[in-house]
Amino acid sequence: MIELSGVHQTYPGPAGPVHALDGVDLRIRRGEVFGVIGRSGAGKSSLVRTINLLNRPTQGRVLVDGQDLTSLPDAALREARRGIGMIFQHFNLLSSRTVYQNVALPLELVQERPALIKARVDELLDLVGLWDLRDRYPAQISGGQKQRVGIARALASRPQVLLSDEATSALDPETNRAILALLRQINRDFGLTIVLITHQMQVIKQVADRVAVIDAGRIVEQGPVLDVFTRPEHATTRSLIEEILPQELPESVVARIRQLMRGEGDRGHLWRLGFAGVSSDRPLLSDAIRQFGLDLNIVHGQVDDIQGQPFGSLAVHVRGASGALQAAIQQLRGAGVLVQEVRHV
Repeated sequence: MIELSGVHQTYPGPAGPVHALDGVDLRIRRGEVFGVIGRSGAGKSSLVRTINLLNRPTQGRVLVDGQDLTSLPDAALREARRGIGMIFQHFNLLSSRTVYQNVALPLELVQERPALIKARVDELLDLVGLWDLRDRYPAQISGGQKQRVGIARALASRPQVLLSDEATSALDPETNRAILALLRQINRDFGLTIVLITHQMQVIKQVADRVAVIDAGRIVEQGPVLDVFTRPEHATTRSLIEEILPQELPESVVARIRQLMRGEGDRGHLWRLGFAGVSSDRPLLSDAIRQFGLDLNIVHGQVDDIQGQPFGSLAVHVRGASGALQAAIQQLRGAGVLVQEVRHV
């Protein structure tokens, strides 16, 4: 549906060229919610604005539904952009126009018939829950309501793609969740492809199907959200996940583990177990204890949820015969559990 191939974006800077995007390759499937996450300055907004060529890439190609936007003349590009809606962090509403008039604006600009404009705007205001506020001005409604106006306006021309550039970062947590739920509903009801730019892993966790992590203008990791959360490979990904599922053990837990591993004889081992989806619904630890005669003590654990699928991590102190421990590790890994031995506490 969307393909970025070898995309570079360079801006002039006081100390020389700034490389906002550095050879980005990305494939986004039709009908999915695709998240792009990174820290401030990583290149997220530059990336999303190349998809509709609000920023024309310095180098590379951008294809949407098989059409190379970078090769289109201005008139054809304007037409292609009608199939790509966009919502913004700070809403970008016209203060002199009512809610109704803001949503109607894209249709007025292409001189759609008044009766069709009214029917479409009425439909969208009902969809985003703003029918009763149609005659109010932006200054008279809340931030969450302004973003709903922005979403309705972005959908006015019936786009196939919706770009969201930090659309929820200026909202409080409850309103944030409500807007994300609305985007997910739109995705499911209309099969709309949504590209979601954010610096918050909580946003990715709530609505995205797949995610790409961007750092210094490069995609450093990508994949299904559950896979990326449970098996992060890049340091940037791990640091972002740390915000919602801390990987470091609290000092009080470390002290308990040191106590358990002190003394003579079998001091045991510390394992970190990562699990997700179906593996979290099975008594895998109980099975391993019984089958391999292990002495296992859970010393720390966290469980979260990604769109109805549990995931989390456990730190366990375990004792047993060497062969039994290795067999247990193989069995757990075969069941989809990530097993890492922590050698230094």
